[in-house]
Amino acid sequence: MPSVKDREEILAIHAQNKPMADSVSLAEVAKQTPGFSGADLKNLLNEAALLAAKKKQDSINMVDIVFARDKVMLGLERKNMTVSAEERKIVAFHEAGHAVTAAMLPNTDPVLKVTIIPRERSMGMTQQMADEEKYLYSRDYLNDRIAVILGGRAAEQLVFDSITNGAQSDLEQATKIARKMVTDWGMSDVIGPFSSGEKENIFLGEELSKHRDYSESTGKEIDNEVFAILRAGQQKAKETLEKYREGLNKLADELLEKEELGADDVRRILNLA
Repeated sequence: MPSVKDREEILAIHAQNKPMADSVSLAEVAKQTPGFSGADLKNLLNEAALLAAKKKQDSINMVDIVFARDKVMLGLERKNMTVSAEERKIVAFHEAGHAVTAAMLPNTDPVLKVTIIPRERSMGMTQQMADEEKYLYSRDYLNDRIAVILGGRAAEQLVFDSITNGAQSDLEQATKIARKMVTDWGMSDVIGPFSSGEKENIFLGEELSKHRDYSESTGKEIDNEVFAILRAGQQKAKETLEKYREGLNKLADELLEKEELGADDVRRILNLA
């Protein structure tokens, strides 16, 4: 994937024949689009141009670009989707749970935006943005990252004394990180410095298979370590939300009122401004 500098250069190429407002900073857009490919960036500016034309504007502004970025990342808004008041409240607390853990834990990326507007690929989203491009991730960062990912589920448990299937992708993401910590990055004190030796083998006409260079007993130890990391992340999220319960409630309430909050809103609500 392109680096932040590469993304800025790609954006500059695709912006050449498009009228941009003076307020548009391609450097800022590049920072806000980690993981975007060259095609994604081209699509982003094309979508922003279409939106500006639809609004009969003379130029593309940052509002158009942010809207286009979210569309590329998450799909179209589902404006006709009917969400019950109860489900809307659950989504608000779920996203507030992500945002509070991200804002209050020490080894996390700053919150950029929180939304409960339903889209094609999500019921809501909490977006974080690193201050600078990261290539190395410490164990402390990854442990806090897992806690943030599980913060939505922890908020559901804390507030409603129940959980929903809304955390499915969160669980998949957290489990993937935890397993890599153990099997690829040697971040388990129990397993120690270890690489699993897993390799993907693709043969013509056959399913994707994995070859493992370790025993069944080691596999069980790995699973236990993955579970332990996930449980610790869940506990850290729970304790953080209990400590900042008032902020969690305020953030969810304002989300229900406004549907979308920016970084400044989150800092204000949590008294971090």
